[in-house]
Amino acid sequence: MAVTMMVFYKEPPDREKFDKYYNEVHMPLVHKLPGLRNVEMSRFTGKDVPYYLLTTLYFADKEARKAALASPEGKVVTDDVVNFASPEIMTVSFADII
Repeated sequence: MAVTMMVFYKEPPDREKFDKYYNEVHMPLVHKLPGLRNVEMSRFTGKDVPYYLLTTLYFADKEARKAALASPEGKVVTDDVVNFASPEIMTVSFADII
């Protein structure tokens, strides 16, 4: 069963700085994750939305997702988060695609 990893980001203190780092540095690292099938990025619009950005990573199954996150590439991605986001602005969730 295909699965996702969803990362929700609240409004960053500096959108321009966040977007530049996220798109130019972090996302190229994400795309190197083994077993990653697809990535979608969504920017929330409207008034009073609780989040700024949602990034959804798609994997074939839970084992592929776990292997990707445990891989050396997964460690690089995880370790890079502190360079652009604090724990207070992000939420990570996992889901099965049904």
